Amino acid sequence: MLGFLLGTAAICAPPQIGIPLGLGLAGVRAIAGRRRNARQSKLHTSDSEQKLEAKFEKVLANDVVEPVELLWTNLTCDLKVKDGSTKQILKGVSGVARPGRLVGLMGPSGSGKTSLLTALAGRVPAGSKLSLTGSLLVNGSPADEAGHRQAFVQQEDLFYSMLSVQETLKMAADLRLPQQMSAEAREAYVKQLVGVLGLAKAIETCVGDEKTRGLSGGEKKRLSIGCELVGSPSLIFCDEPTTGLDSFQAEKVMSTLKSLAASGHTVVASIHQPRSSIFAMFDDLVLLSEGQPVYSGPADQALAHFEALGHHCPEHYNPAEFLADLISLDFASPEAEADSRARLNKLVAAWRAKEATAAATAATAKKAAGSSSSSKDMARAASTDLVMRRAAELPRAGPLRQLRLLLVRSWRQVVRDRATNFSRAMSNLSSAIVFGAIFFRMRTGQSSIQDRMGLLQVASINTAMASLVKTLNIFPRERTIVARERARGAYGILPYLSAKLAAELPVGALFPLLFGAIVYPVCGLHPSLPRFAKFLGILTLESFTSQALGLAVGAVAPSTEAAMAIGPAVMLVWIVFGGYYVNADNVPTLFKWLPRASLIKQAFEALCVNEFPGLTFEADANGGGMRTGEQVLSWLSFDKSTIPARAASQARILLFYYWATFCILRASAPRYQTVRPDASPATSVPTPAAEPAKSAIAPAATAAMAMPAAAKEAAPAAVKSAAA
Repeated sequence: MLGFLLGTAAICAPPQIGIPLGLGLAGVRAIAGRRRNARQSKLHTSDSEQKLEAKFEKVLANDVVEPVELLWTNLTCDLKVKDGSTKQILKGVSGVARPGRLVGLMGPSGSGKTSLLTALAGRVPAGSKLSLTGSLLVNGSPADEAGHRQAFVQQEDLFYSMLSVQETLKMAADLRLPQQMSAEAREAYVKQLVGVLGLAKAIETCVGDEKTRGLSGGEKKRLSIGCELVGSPSLIFCDEPTTGLDSFQAEKVMSTLKSLAASGHTVVASIHQPRSSIFAMFDDLVLLSEGQPVYSGPADQALAHFEALGHHCPEHYNPAEFLADLISLDFASPEAEADSRARLNKLVAAWRAKEATAAATAATAKKAAGSSSSSKDMARAASTDLVMRRAAELPRAGPLRQLRLLLVRSWRQVVRDRATNFSRAMSNLSSAIVFGAIFFRMRTGQSSIQDRMGLLQVASINTAMASLVKTLNIFPRERTIVARERARGAYGILPYLSAKLAAELPVGALFPLLFGAIVYPVCGLHPSLPRFAKFLGILTLESFTSQALGLAVGAVAPSTEAAMAIGPAVMLVWIVFGGYYVNADNVPTLFKWLPRASLIKQAFEALCVNEFPGLTFEADANGGGMRTGEQVLSWLSFDKSTIPARAASQARILLFYYWATFCILRASAPRYQTVRPDASPATSVPTPAAEPAKSAIAPAATAAMAMPAAAKEAAPAAVKSAAA
């Protein structure tokens, strides 16, 4: 907040104060950045970096994955509601995800699948009304201290629509892989990713959007997975990867995840109701209902578990549908709800009892399996682990390299988006034709004074609104992409904003220039080439300022719809205080700052100062009226104004919006909360009873030791009760 206030003071202060203050702030940040880079450079010598780079390239080329085992015990998620009470989203959920296995999270709508997935991935926003308790371990260490690599594939697939598959993956690799890695190794790695994802035939196809045809839904989902795979993460989380896809594309996406699991990744995916062929791909299954665990273990043993409880799956019936129906609540009637809830409670009690009895065998199995691992395999895994962790410390693309890469991406996106550019050009062209027809060849009578002021006002409003609406339509979605990439540590806000502006401003300047080049001569404004040039310059600067306003609104608005509601409302205030409807001398003291902050006011005043001096008007029928342009400016309270002064004020507003956008984006960097240890004793263990002894792990033995004896005694009775 202090930095934002100091920056705002530097922008709004007079030049003799603002410029030294701004340079001082920039110098302080530059010195701090150099010191930080110097500390990082001391961590590596050039020789060690080269050796580590070679090892890292070899690890990536061989598709070697650091084995990671994820264990969660008694995980609870509480939500604070408005009335002050607490609602439990997850209720003591336990489970395990092992290397080389695909884990499916299933359950009816509202069962807590997404909440569990985001909790396991460490993606629960900090400062939210959610609180997490329990235990979340990665290879036996707390997840926030394990230092492992992980990826999170979100449900919505968002990309720069005008980039091809190869360009998208190459950009991700250039930004996220260590900068010492050679270009040949990066290119080979991208080709390897394309092969793994099955996107070889679409490698040159642009991603596309609702305006431009591109990839199919399944191809976009696989590309999302590919962008997250850069750097060979060990853990992969996918939030309902088949949503919105047909059965064929859904199976192809799940086949990709299955092959990733087979190559050594630990893959956890939430899914609503898969087809039978997709269900057969799961190695392990976690069933949730009402935030409670109903089953957690090998997927091929789920039906046998429920059959032992008296629930038999009919022959030739989709197991996923059978399980979904079994654990869902029926709200058709109070009686149906009571019956289904009683059935669910019995299933939950049976599973918790089975978890408890599994703890005793897990402790014994762990001892037997502890010495069975090959020391050679363990040494190789430890070596890979060390390489991957040290490579993560290597510096990635520096600020200048980030700026260059992001500039290329933004330029391609802007130039290739022909649909948007064409629509903007047609919008400005049609507006120019309409205004030209209405104000065609204005004369010098007294009534033409009002016409000229009206034209200059609507020209200011049209230019501002055209630029604002375009930005509000695009930037909120792009901000989501930026937030995801920043969560991966790909780049900083300053390189991103600098590249975006450098790419968009030259193209964006063409549209107000097109509008002004038609309106000025057709409407018969002051016939002077220097004034025509100033007219175009004023509109272009106003267009940039309006775009900056759109960036600031888009940065703070939660969605595109919200931005489209907030932006025009803000612009309406600037229009009211734009100098045409309310004279600045008559504005109440409390609102005196609004005309000075209005981008419409600065543009309209500059256009009037550019247009009226030197013009003479005919007297009205009574011989009165304003005879010179200077009198008009005096009537508008613009007689002491100059174009350079208005341009400077507009530039200050422009810089303020850019600065606000930068500060908002920097402050909205994603922050996530960690799982707090539960004060209550552990009551469940995620190791299933049917699991072979070789899969028992140390945390299961620890949880078994913490299990109350009463839970062990209650196990047989609970199973019999569920069967009944």
